[in-house]
Amino acid sequence: MGSRLSNHELSGTLRVAVARLSRRLRAEKADHELSDTQTSTLAFLVREGSGTIGRLSEHERVTPPSMNRTVNHLEQAGYVERTPDSADGRKVVVVPTDAGRTLVAETRRRRDAWLDQRLRALSPEQRATLAEAAVIMRELADS
Repeated sequence: MGSRLSNHELSGTLRVAVARLSRRLRAEKADHELSDTQTSTLAFLVREGSGTIGRLSEHERVTPPSMNRTVNHLEQAGYVERTPDSADGRKVVVVPTDAGRTLVAETRRRRDAWLDQRLRALSPEQRATLAEAAVIMRELADS
């Protein structure tokens, strides 16, 4: 089927498949009270160590006031803290707390477990195909 699709048809098919898988994986999170943006922001902070409201809003492609509301919610939940920037005391840096790091680790564990269970049901050939596709998809994402 795949080799018979035009580039346009493949684009649509791939876009839908990636969106559906992404949506399904996002459902596997440790705190269902957090929105996808809040979860993504917290994961970014855990990965990067810290971030300003400006940097976080750029990463999530939202306005700074919207990101400020996101950070307020994460702060009230105990997942992040605001601290003065050591290089520029006028700036505020957002950092994850231990609870935030634990939540992100648990969310990743749940998502990996869900996907691992589904991959186990595939044939070795299907898993090999997905491994090859994952490399290509990462290249597409990085382009």
